[in-house]
Amino acid sequence: MRRAAQLWFSSLRVITNRIASEGQHLPTAAALRPACSTWQTAWRVADLWHRDYTRMATDNYVLPEQWSEDLKDEKGEPMSKSEFKRRQKAQRVAAEKAEKEAAKAAAAAAAPPKPAKEDGPALEDDSNEITDPTAYFENRVRYINAKKAKGVNPYPHKFHVSMSLPDYIAKYGSLESGQQETESTVSVAGRIFSKRASGSKLLFYDLKADGVKIQIMADARNSELSLEAFTAVHNECKRGDIVGVEGFPGKSKKGELSIFPRKFVLLSPCLHMPPSAHFGLKDQETRYRQRYLDLIVNSDVRSIFQTRSRIIQFVRRFLDTRGFLEVETPMMNMIPGGAAARPFITHHNDLDMKLYMRIAPELFLKMLVIGGLERVYEIGRQFRNEGIDLTHNPEFTTCEFYQAYADYKDLLDMTETMVSQMVLELKGSYKIQYHPEGPEKPAIEIDFTPPWRRISMVSGLEECLGIKLPTDLESEEARQLLADLCVKHNVNCPAPQTTARLLDKLVGEFLEEQCVNPTFICDHPQLMSPLAKWHRELPNMTERFELFINKREVCNAYTELNDPIKQRELFQDQAKAKSAGDDEAMFIDDNFCTALEYGLPPTGGWGMGIDRMTMLLTDTCNIKEVLLFPAMKPEENGPKKEGDS
Repeated sequence: MRRAAQLWFSSLRVITNRIASEGQHLPTAAALRPACSTWQTAWRVADLWHRDYTRMATDNYVLPEQWSEDLKDEKGEPMSKSEFKRRQKAQRVAAEKAEKEAAKAAAAAAAPPKPAKEDGPALEDDSNEITDPTAYFENRVRYINAKKAKGVNPYPHKFHVSMSLPDYIAKYGSLESGQQETESTVSVAGRIFSKRASGSKLLFYDLKADGVKIQIMADARNSELSLEAFTAVHNECKRGDIVGVEGFPGKSKKGELSIFPRKFVLLSPCLHMPPSAHFGLKDQETRYRQRYLDLIVNSDVRSIFQTRSRIIQFVRRFLDTRGFLEVETPMMNMIPGGAAARPFITHHNDLDMKLYMRIAPELFLKMLVIGGLERVYEIGRQFRNEGIDLTHNPEFTTCEFYQAYADYKDLLDMTETMVSQMVLELKGSYKIQYHPEGPEKPAIEIDFTPPWRRISMVSGLEECLGIKLPTDLESEEARQLLADLCVKHNVNCPAPQTTARLLDKLVGEFLEEQCVNPTFICDHPQLMSPLAKWHRELPNMTERFELFINKREVCNAYTELNDPIKQRELFQDQAKAKSAGDDEAMFIDDNFCTALEYGLPPTGGWGMGIDRMTMLLTDTCNIKEVLLFPAMKPEENGPKKEGDS
């Protein structure tokens, strides 16, 4: 006990001497830290001694050095030899602990005081973000206004980019972990996706551009700025901002390809709070209405539109190498010709006349063939004032080509070659996996390996229904039979129930449903194809085909009707259907009929929907996914702001 007390008072003397050494002045915080530490250590020593010693004896009880049979404890009870040994060991251990703690305290007190740490301003990262979107926006606007008030332009006019991020990765991706090329200087730019602070002098950013990512490893020691300026510059940068970085390439110790900036410039602040990396942007309405935000957050969306571009490039290259000339035809016409569809109507103020947005470029392209441009094509937008669903949008993209001295049999082979080669080039195989009901539902396999199945429309429908259709499909008897078949098989055909519409509905129900793999439905009736030439072998039919994939029409082609007298008769039949209430029936186009009178050579015409082909090759089941800015209903409460998604 005397030894423990000596250690206690020894510790107290050390503390007293340390404080006294400061003289008459109040001790500094740096000087008090080791003194307080010594005091705390001494207190722990005393506490340990107190807890252990009170278990051995009261204030009047002293454990003898040796055990005897008549030894009593503090309560006067006999003490066993094992209990004596236990208490003796505990007393020894407690004394040793107290001695060690006192020695540590004395050593700490004797050591020179550590200089006080100079704490600079703290670096901010994503963890410091304001979570309220409105407050976030207001803070960023105040920041912009404060910059402008100081005469600083928060939106620089120019930043020199010496290398794109894909090129940066290609050039420096092979560096070893920890390797840095300090002699090189590279400048890159992109958008910040995450920001992580490590102490007061180091920040890690994820920088994305052109669909790829690198790391910015911003170290104050590499910066041209002072520590205070370094902190201020980086605290101004938030997630979503566009920045320019000039520095040297290298990899972190963990092997992350990085740029180590000497210069860091905020080029364009993002005023709204971007969706978090964890939750992303899932809401479809927001994704379609704010496609720019969708592209920022969801990297897979970019690949969809890259595939779309590759499809168009393939079609263009395929036709160019076969001697076709790409042309452009009017978007607004006095008559909406070339297809059976309801047009959009606009008004030309200067001419004071009604115009129609084009529903197809067909008639203009055939006029060019008449004029001697024997192989022409156009890739462009069409506009149809019809319903919006998973596969239809009011404006959409098609490719149409016309080739003199070709017929629909030539186009069958050409279509098979073009589409199968396209799939093979883009997907690496003739077989693709497709989710027709969305990514959560089972996938199906679509096999584009040629040759493809071919179904003659009327005979195929007769086989499915187990009936024989009348030879004269334009008779009332044929129309009534088709109407009865629709009722019998629960096929809905809204008014007007013309023969063409009834046939189209039945074909959609019984033939198109078979067309998962690429399938041609051929030989349409004349009354369904007013611009196609009559079939050389099948009476009342035309030399026409439609390509269906996954039960959806992708291509439409036929041997073009070039008899001007017959063409005018068919236009008149279409006019009668329009008078009967069919809004999709064609107008009579006298200008086109006049052009035909100058002579259209035997010609094959072909069209493909770019949007639907893109859906197939990007595994999407909603046409809005493959249109950058799809048609949307107006929002009742205005557009969504940041954080609403």
